[in-house]
Amino acid sequence: MVIVLMGVSGARKTTVGQLLASQLGWDFADADDYYPAANLEKMRAGIPLTDADRAPWLETLRALIAGWIAAGKNVVLACSALKRAYREILQVAPDVRIVYLKGTPQLLHQRLHSRHGHFMTEQMLQSQLAALEEPEHAVAVNVDRSPAKIVTEIRAQLDLTEKSRS
Repeated sequence: MVIVLMGVSGARKTTVGQLLASQLGWDFADADDYYPAANLEKMRAGIPLTDADRAPWLETLRALIAGWIAAGKNVVLACSALKRAYREILQVAPDVRIVYLKGTPQLLHQRLHSRHGHFMTEQMLQSQLAALEEPEHAVAVNVDRSPAKIVTEIRAQLDLTEKSRS
């Protein structure tokens, strides 16, 4: 199974994803690590990415997910996946589960304000919120709690109990 933790910046995709993967004994991957250098430069300059900018990145992620599934690997992937079309690209098999980490704009702004050394700015968050198409068929989890409580809810909603750790 591949769990895609999606949402805008500040939703704690990486923090929650690393904790979830650790608890399950799964691998963790951060989609940010697969951005081409040109995309990172644009984002650091405060320039929102276009669909064309994201296309090669999404194809890379799609290939990774397909490879993980073919190899029988369980992986948690932190990925913004803001638009339905992006999620459709990533949904390569029924074993891909989308979990939407949802928060209020105020909470997300507060978290970004306290973040240091990350390319995402508050202005970029506004562009992400504008682009966000909330998923209709995903596990939705509010991120106004601790990462541990968020992970507990994800595990309960996906029925990832101790017996399903393999």
